[in-house]
Amino acid sequence: MYSIKLKPVYSCPADKMPQDINLPENWSLSWHQLETFKAINDPNIDVIFNIAMTGDGKSLGAYLDTLQGEKNEQFRYILALYPTNELARDQQAQINHYIDLFKPNNEPRINRLSGADLEIYAETEDIRKEEAIATKIENSEIIQTNPDILHYLRKGAYLMPKDRPDKLWSPLDNKFKFFVFDEFHIFNAPQITNIINTMLLVRHTNRDKKYLFLSATPETQIIERLQKVGFKCKVIDPYQEQKYQFPDTLEEYQELETKKWRKVVGEISLTFIPLESAYNASENWLKENKNIILSHFQKYQGCKGAIILNSIASVKRLTPLLQEFLSPLKVQENTSLTGKIDKEKSLDADLVIGTSTIDVGVDFKINFLIFESADAGSFIQRLGRLARHDSYEKEGKKINFDNFTAYALTPNFLVERLFNEQDKNLEENAIYDRPFFHEQIRNNYRKINNFEGYYQRWGGVLSVLLSGKSGLGHKTIEQQFAGSKEAFKKDCETVFNLNLKKTAFCMKKWGEEWQQLSGKKGNPILESASSFRGSSALQCGLYDLTEVNECDRFKTYNLPSILSNLDIEPITEAEFKRILEKTKANTNIPIPKGRFRHCLGFMKLNGYREERLNWKFTHGGDLKAIADSWKVTVLSGIQVYQPDNRWINEINKRLKIQGLVSYVVPYPMSGVKRRLQLPMHFEIYPIDEVARDEKPPYSIAFGQSALLLDTLAYRLKSKGGESWIC
Repeated sequence: MYSIKLKPVYSCPADKMPQDINLPENWSLSWHQLETFKAINDPNIDVIFNIAMTGDGKSLGAYLDTLQGEKNEQFRYILALYPTNELARDQQAQINHYIDLFKPNNEPRINRLSGADLEIYAETEDIRKEEAIATKIENSEIIQTNPDILHYLRKGAYLMPKDRPDKLWSPLDNKFKFFVFDEFHIFNAPQITNIINTMLLVRHTNRDKKYLFLSATPETQIIERLQKVGFKCKVIDPYQEQKYQFPDTLEEYQELETKKWRKVVGEISLTFIPLESAYNASENWLKENKNIILSHFQKYQGCKGAIILNSIASVKRLTPLLQEFLSPLKVQENTSLTGKIDKEKSLDADLVIGTSTIDVGVDFKINFLIFESADAGSFIQRLGRLARHDSYEKEGKKINFDNFTAYALTPNFLVERLFNEQDKNLEENAIYDRPFFHEQIRNNYRKINNFEGYYQRWGGVLSVLLSGKSGLGHKTIEQQFAGSKEAFKKDCETVFNLNLKKTAFCMKKWGEEWQQLSGKKGNPILESASSFRGSSALQCGLYDLTEVNECDRFKTYNLPSILSNLDIEPITEAEFKRILEKTKANTNIPIPKGRFRHCLGFMKLNGYREERLNWKFTHGGDLKAIADSWKVTVLSGIQVYQPDNRWINEINKRLKIQGLVSYVVPYPMSGVKRRLQLPMHFEIYPIDEVARDEKPPYSIAFGQSALLLDTLAYRLKSKGGESWIC
C-alpha cells in the first residue's frame, strides 16, 4: 500500500457580473460559468469547450442563459445531448431544480427523448414514433436526449418511405439553436465522427447554431478538425488561466473563502492498493478486506461510502455478501442495469456498490470511496466523485463529514511506475495538488489507443449517406439544398482527409458482395460504419430473476458476457414476450420492447458465476486466408465452442446463419490487445478453425469493434502499410 494526500481545490469567483444576469439569493458564479455565458452570447464563437474539473458546475454554465427566461427574442432553446439515458434522466432532475430556483418567466418545458421513451409515448398516445418526436419538439424548450436520436433523425430512421428526409430534423434545427454535449470524453472515434458529420450537415442547412462541449478531459482532435473547416472555437480552461487554487494551510483556506472562492473538493487521503491484473482481483481483495470497510464506518459515525468497480458480475456477487456482513448498515446496488426504484433506494443507503457513478458524489454525498479503473480517464473521473460536500441531511439533521478517504484498486504496473524510487513521480505520504497528480496518472497509466485513423478510414461512410439519395440528394429536397450538398461534401473531405468518391465506390462494392452472399440488399458493413454506437448481432434478451422490481427484469446482454459470467436458462422468444406482456398487465406499467426485436436468443438469468467459464468462437472455413486479407468482411458460419454448456447448440443454430461484420487477425487475443494498446473492455475474442486448440491462434472483432481494429491492425503486419477499406 502507498498513501498520499491531495490538496483541496478552490474555484475562482466571477468578477464584474453583468447586470442582466439574475441569480437566486445568495448565489454567485464561478469564473468559468460566466465565461461560458459570455461565449454563448458572443456571435464570433461557434463552438465552446468547457474543461473545468468534475464537480465545478459546468452544467449551470450551459443552462444559465436559458434560465434567465424570455427577456428578448434571443431566448435559447437547448438540445442537450448525454452519452447515456441514465445521465440524461439524472440531469433532467438537476435542471428542474435550477428552474425552481431561478424561476424564469417562461417556465421552460423539459422533455427527454430516448428510443424507450418514444416507444412508450407513441404506444400510450396511439401514434407513430414520427408523430411522437414532432410533438416533443413542438412542446419543449429544453430537450434532453442522446446523440443517437439526433443521428437517427439525420438518417431518416423514423420516416415513411415517401417522407422528405428533413421532415424531422429541419423543425429541430429551426427551433433549437444551441446544442450541448455533456461528458464528451466518454465518446470514442465512431461517435465523434458521427457528431462531426451532424455538425457539418447542420452548418450547411441551418447556419445559426452554437455548440457547447462539457468535459473535464480536453479532446484536442475534434477541436483541430473543426478549425480546419472554419469553426470558431473557444476553450475555457480554469487551470490554464490560474482560476484554481490549492491551499496548504488553514489561513489560506480562510483567505480564499473570504474572497468568495468556492471549494470544489476537499482534502483527500488516497491509498493505492496494488493488484495483479487478473479478472477478479479487485473482487477478491474486497472479500478478504471487508473489515477495512466495517472499521471505517465504525470509526466515522455518519459515514457515507461508495464502491465503484468495472464488472457488473463482481457487483452482483459482492452486494449480498456486503449486505450481510455490514448489517445493519444499508448496502445498495448501483449499476447501469439498476432499475429506477432501486436507484431511489440507493440514496438512503450507507454504502452503494456498482459500476455507475450516476448520483455518486451528487445526490448521494460520500466521504469514503473504494474504486477500480480501466484507464487514466476513468481513474480521474471516479476519484472526482469524492469530497464534493462537507455534510448531508438525514432525517432533518445535518451530519458533517470528518474526513475524505479513498482506496484505489490499481494494477501493479501503475503503482510501480508512480512510486518508482528512481523516477520518484510520487512519494509516499507526500501532499500534491490535483493537476500535478492527474498528470502523473495520465503519464503512467497504460496508454490506450485513440483510434485516430478511424476518421480518415471510415468517417466518409456517413458523409456519403447524408449527401446521397436518402439525404440531401433526395428528390424532394435536392433543389432546395443543391449548394448545401456540395459544400457539405467538401467540408467532410477536408475534416476527415479523404475522398468521398472512393468511399462511395467501396460502399457500392460492399452492397454487391452482400447481395451475392445473402441475396439481400444493403450491407452490414455500411450499417456498422454509419451507426452511432454500432449494433450487435450477438445481443440477447434476458429476463433477470435477480432483479427485485419486476418491470426492471427485462434487459439485453451481449452473448460473450453471458457465456463468461452468467448462469442462465434458455427460453423461447414467445415465452419471453408472454412474460413481458403479463408483467405489463400485472403492474400497469409500460415496458419498451423494441430493443428485443433483433435478439439472437432469449434467456432467464438465474445468477452470476463465481468463476468465468472458458469458451471461444469457431469457424469452419479457412481463417488463415481471411486473416491474411487484412480487411473487414462479413462472415457467416461462426459458432461458439463451450463443451460444458448444455444450451449452446440452440444458440449456434441461429448464430451460424448470421452474417457478422468481422475482422480477423492471425494472432492470439492477449498479444493483439497488448500490442495495439486496446482498451480493457474492447470487444475482441479468440477464434479457431478447430474446437480442440486450447490457445486459439486467431482473434476476431465484430461490428463497430471490427472497424476500429481495422484502423490499427496494419501495425501487426510484417511488411506494414495500410490497405484501402475495400
